[in-house]
Parts: sequence; structure tokens; C-alpha cells
Amino acid sequence: MTDTAAEGPPRIGPTTRVLLHDLAVRQDRDEWIVGRMATRTFVALPAAGARAVELLGAGLSVGRTEESLRAETGEEFDIADFVGDLAALGFVARIGDRPVPDAEPPRASLPWLRPRHVRLALHPVFPLLVALLLAAAAVALVRRPDLLPGYRDLLWSRHGSVVLLSGAAAGWTLLLAHELAHLVTARAAGVPGRMRLGTRLQFLVMQTDISGIELAPRRHRLTAYLAGIALNLSVASVLLLVLAATETGTTAHRLLAAALLLALLPLPFQCMVFTRTDLYFVLQDLTGCRDLYGDGLAYARYRFRRSVRWIRGVRSVRSARDDGPDPSARLPAHERRAVRVYSVVLVVGTAACLTFMAAVTLPVDIALLARAVRGLGPGHGLAGNADAMAVLVVLGGVNVLWLVTWWRNRRSRRSVRAA
Repeated sequence: MTDTAAEGPPRIGPTTRVLLHDLAVRQDRDEWIVGRMATRTFVALPAAGARAVELLGAGLSVGRTEESLRAETGEEFDIADFVGDLAALGFVARIGDRPVPDAEPPRASLPWLRPRHVRLALHPVFPLLVALLLAAAAVALVRRPDLLPGYRDLLWSRHGSVVLLSGAAAGWTLLLAHELAHLVTARAAGVPGRMRLGTRLQFLVMQTDISGIELAPRRHRLTAYLAGIALNLSVASVLLLVLAATETGTTAHRLLAAALLLALLPLPFQCMVFTRTDLYFVLQDLTGCRDLYGDGLAYARYRFRRSVRWIRGVRSVRSARDDGPDPSARLPAHERRAVRVYSVVLVVGTAACLTFMAAVTLPVDIALLARAVRGLGPGHGLAGNADAMAVLVVLGGVNVLWLVTWWRNRRSRRSVRAA
């Protein structure tokens, strides 16, 4: 046990001054977002709370801060408790002459990449370039509708193993580039960001934690959220333009068509906002919600409990109390409407995804893996064995990786709750 821990928490009195960490502040509607970019921790405060942070950061004591706020608002504030809350969030470096223990900040991906290296990623000219590429690709597609790829374009080779392995390599490369686009734009705004594997229902995904972007201006936030989609669309546009200039029927034409389809395939997934995709964060930002998914899930559970009691015919006053208060009632009106609509999308979308997995995905995976196992052996030739091994490596590997990632993230969440 350290001396600081043995002494207990520092006493906060009227004459106490605090030293705050480097905090960012921005206004959001009638609240203020205050946070620490290094730890990606932020909180929504009323105007008086943001003003208290400003006064404490300027070096005023707890007592002087209370007096200033009383003079400005005519209300009484307990700044000592407020400082304790800020310290719990990791916003306070020192209370009086006592340093406040600080948790190690989350590790960032590519820590050598500094904001000054990628500052141009937030330049307003980039959306214009993406729009010009999309317009040129749209013109090419109108002139030659046959360039629009279909699923058969993925089968560019008669060797199934080549198609599977090359498709997996290209797909993961595009996925990495998609996440790098998020990381680079967030880093340009000063957000550390971290890339890692994750799961969304039955999907194995790569995700980039850029939660500190909440402290950036709206244009920077939306740019960071949409950077991955913009990259996919830009790559697809370039591929389409090159495809238009390539002779039909050649190997290069078939490869370009397959790559074009692989660049476009992730885009429909982004519309599944109930899995917290890129468009989900855009929707959350535009609706002004703090936690659209969490609040939507809480409201859906509340409505489910109410529905179960109604179906059972239990409608007493006591049963209504057992359901607890409506979790959306505490939200502002604009958030409450968005959360209730989103809860419907969340329930319907999740049910549809899980149903599709049970009815289609799992049976197809099992059938393909069983066929691959049966296809191994000296009686199937070199090509047959290569195709079977490719199915086992790609499909089996993805499923195993999904299970490992799901289990690791589940254990991580348990550790956080226990802490």
C-alpha cells in the first residue's frame, strides 16, 4: 500500500485549489461536453458545471468558485463534491498539494502517427474529391450499365481455392483500410483511437474506438464517422473507372470486377444501424442522443416486460411498479422520440439478423465445412484438395476467430464490471 493510499482521499475545503488535466470543452445544445482526450472520457454538464470547470482550471479555490457561481447564477453549488466527481472521472491531476492517482490511458493504435502528420485528412477539399470521384463513376455507369458487378464476378477463376484465398485477402485488406480511414481522421482531430477485432451479433468486425471525437467540432466528428464509407466509395469509383477502360473478357477485367464488388459489399452492412455501424454514430450525432443504443436497449427491455405482464393479464398497480419507471422519460424530448423509434429498429433488426443466421448462415456454414472435409483425400486430386483446404482455412478460420474474439471481449467486459 502506498503512502497516498494509506492517508486516504485528500480533504477538499473552501481554500483548496485543484490542478486539472488538459480538458476539452464544447457546447452541445443546452449542455456542455467536457472530457479528457488522452483517456477518451467525457461527460455532459449543464452550463454551471462547465463554468465551474473553467473557474477551477483558472486556479480559483473551491470557495472562490462557489462565490463566483453564486454571483453569476444566484444558486448555491457544492463544489467540493463536484471536485470529487471530477477526480473520479480522472479529470483532476492534483488536489491541494496531493497528486491524484491516474489510471493508465488506453493504448492507441499506431502511436507514432501524430496529428500534424495527418492534419490534411480533415481538409474540406477531401469531401469534394470524393464527390467528384462518385460523379465520374456514376457517369461511367450510366453510359455502360454492364459495368455494374454481380455475384458471379467474384468467381473470376475456375480454381475455387484461388477465388476464396484472394477474396479473403482483398476483403481483409479493404477492411483494414476502412478502419485506418477512421483512425487517421480521428488522429487528425487529436483523438488517439484504437483498432481491434469485435463482434456484432453474428458478424466478425474490425472496429476503431474513436470515442474522444465527441469533443471535436461536428464537422470533424461526421468526417471521422463517414471516413470508412468514403474510402470504400472512393476505391469502388476508381476501380469502376479503370474497369471501363479495360478490355472485357481479360483476366484484368475479371479481377477488377471482383475487386469492385468486394469494395461495395460492406456498404449495405453500414445501414444496419442496430449493430452500431458507422451510420449509427452519424444518426446518434444528428439526433443529439448521448447513448442511442444503450437507451434504446433499456427502453426495449422496459416495453418487453410491460408486454409480458399484459399478455399474462397482470395489470395491477403493483405490477406497474415492478416494471420500474420508463427509462426514456428522463431524457429530453428530442432524445426520447429518437430512442423510442430506434428501439423498434433495434428489436426488428436484431430479430431478423438472428433468424437469418439460424435459418441460412449456420446451415450453409455447416454444409460447406462438411463438404470440405469430405473433399480431402488422395481420391480428389490436387485441385479438389486445394479447394477443400481453402474452404476450411477461410470459413473455419473466420468462425474460430469470431468465437475467440467474442470470448475475449466478454471476459474484458466482465473485468471492467468487476473493477
